Amino acid sequence: MQVEDSRGNGVLKQLKDEGENRGLSSRFIEFYQKLFDIQARGEQKIGKVNPGLSKELIDERLSRGRPLINYNEIAFNWALLNELFVNIIDVFSEYEDLFGTLPGNLTQPKPRKVIPRGLVRAWFKGTTLPASLATDNLDEHLLLEAITHATLKPYLVCYAKAFSGLINNERWRRNICPVCGGKPDFSYLDKEKSSRWLVCSRCDTSWLFQRIECPFCGNQEQTSLSIFSDEAGLYRLYACEKCRKYIKTIDLRATDKHIMLPVERVFTLAMDSQAQAEGYEPGNS
Repeated sequence: MQVEDSRGNGVLKQLKDEGENRGLSSRFIEFYQKLFDIQARGEQKIGKVNPGLSKELIDERLSRGRPLINYNEIAFNWALLNELFVNIIDVFSEYEDLFGTLPGNLTQPKPRKVIPRGLVRAWFKGTTLPASLATDNLDEHLLLEAITHATLKPYLVCYAKAFSGLINNERWRRNICPVCGGKPDFSYLDKEKSSRWLVCSRCDTSWLFQRIECPFCGNQEQTSLSIFSDEAGLYRLYACEKCRKYIKTIDLRATDKHIMLPVERVFTLAMDSQAQAEGYEPGNS
């Protein structure tokens, strides 16, 4: 397939070379270059992971619709995770003009030294955040989730790589990631069969999915599924009129270019703004 998920020099170069041509401000480009660089270095330090699952256990979990990663089985190096947390907070704090002011509990010297384990668990499991970190301010809450997401992503990407090639996509076809259980935030249509692949917002795993179905509520009624496309036919926005969720898509049949998904998420930020202006919400929120 003509897509690349991992971060590295190629992603940073493409951001620099094409970012402004795609309408991104220099501030956005700088931010994502720094963020991707931190995450790429994190992946290098984590290295190759061994999930320790037998083929029989992998098959059993997938057949039951259970993602392969169990939170309690992730071998976190907490010192490295703390380092990632602090570095990512520092980057977000440099660009408060883009993302807003950080929650106060992230800017004090002591809490910044250690990522709360309760925060890591709650984010991964999708449960309520610890009371000490909870906030009634929606913007602060979303920013905390974004920082946690960015911190854990290198670990989840490394685990996803360990499971690469072990998933029978024809048998999965569910609306959550077969590796980490995350929701998709992007998708693409492949060149070979025009098949639709969802991309996990958390670990970047791609998996096969139905062409005519909302990946968030399961709606299969064509009359309530909308598709918006750009003039070149490269990008599409799939929107569901029932749940009012959307997902961005790139059609690989419309390009011969080497596609890097982390950059495409950034290059299509304008699509998010347009969709949300029309009352749709991202499906992974």
